[in-house]
Amino acid sequence: MISYARQTQQEQPDAPTPVEEHIAPAPRVSVQAFCETVETAAAVQSAGEDRRLGKAHLKIQMGGMAAAIEAYRSAPTPNVIVLESDGRNDLLSGLDHLATVCDAGTRVVVIGRINDVMLYRELVRRGVSDYVLAPVGAIDVVRSICNLFSAPEAKAVGRIIAVVGAKGGVGASTISHNVAWAIARDLAMDAVVADLDLAFGTAGLDYNQDPPQGIADAVFSPDRVDTAFIDRLLSKCTDHLSLLAAPATLDRVYDFGTDAFDAVFDTLRSTMPCIVLDVPHQWSGWTKRALIGADDILIVAAPDLANLRNAKNLFDLLKAARPNDRPPLYCLNQVGIPKRPEIAAAEFAKAIESQPVVSIPFEPQIFGSAANNGQMIAEISANHKSIEMFLQIAQRLTGRSETKKQKSSLLSPLIEKLRGR
Repeated sequence: MISYARQTQQEQPDAPTPVEEHIAPAPRVSVQAFCETVETAAAVQSAGEDRRLGKAHLKIQMGGMAAAIEAYRSAPTPNVIVLESDGRNDLLSGLDHLATVCDAGTRVVVIGRINDVMLYRELVRRGVSDYVLAPVGAIDVVRSICNLFSAPEAKAVGRIIAVVGAKGGVGASTISHNVAWAIARDLAMDAVVADLDLAFGTAGLDYNQDPPQGIADAVFSPDRVDTAFIDRLLSKCTDHLSLLAAPATLDRVYDFGTDAFDAVFDTLRSTMPCIVLDVPHQWSGWTKRALIGADDILIVAAPDLANLRNAKNLFDLLKAARPNDRPPLYCLNQVGIPKRPEIAAAEFAKAIESQPVVSIPFEPQIFGSAANNGQMIAEISANHKSIEMFLQIAQRLTGRSETKKQKSSLLSPLIEKLRGR
């Protein structure tokens, strides 16, 4: 089954690459790999640098099966053992020997060169968790280890989408909130918006919500963070959309460590199919960590030189830090301000080497009305052209192309108004 997927991908060059699939991050586990070739060791080393294995403690040794058996004669086994082996008979006998020194609960991933379904069944019978056909790349190792800790029959949940502005005041928060609205309403996905700008966040205003608690309660009480605690902090905006609001007060200083939001993000991943992070325009350890750790990223930029420089810097850094992920996406906002010289979208695309997802025109009347009324653009004008742009962004970020709109009826406008209230 594993080798068939590899062959199918090679025969169909136009098919989506594995980089585009959603792979949930692995928890804090220990992984030890015993490789026989330098190429496999390099792939495992590269996998260890992937964001999805950021919490795993990885150790690599050469020597294959023999080295593994010798290592665990007097030492406890880790959560995951990755073994590379060339032979069939030696592999099966080696696994039998390894079982005598292997602790209960340890999961074994075998990297082999024999494409044989009978061998695969025999490995499964012996308790091997996964068999990966060599040669392997970093993403193959990442996928194999991460999939050990997620149910294969379950839907992919916990996709984190980070939205950040290339410069302050470019409307990144407005776009993130409207995109999250499109994800919840048009794609019918349960989503939550996490406002990470604790001092000046606007998500509560945009959604017309004023919850007594929010994300600050979780960040400042990391020991209390669990599913039940986060559920109490969520403010319900619609049937499919919830908000983890920022306090937007200045009664305390919001200086955070690099991993301050880790517990919040991990808990949201386990309960919500889609998490949209409204990341403030600042550069610190925790904002960098939030962006690199996200599954997909949207950079919002205005069409001027400072935004072009900042967007390219962000794009290059994130692309280098996440080599096994899709590159970040970006969109242009506030395009067409009267009498303002602008850099064309083609120049942005040439510098960043990527086309913008959409270019959103400058329309202060409708965007200003929505902001002052605490509404989304779709609530102000159901047929506004920017709504389709928000949906395009939502589809690109979530990997979904089909919308799931409810059938309309004569009572639909009245129902929508009641839901808004």
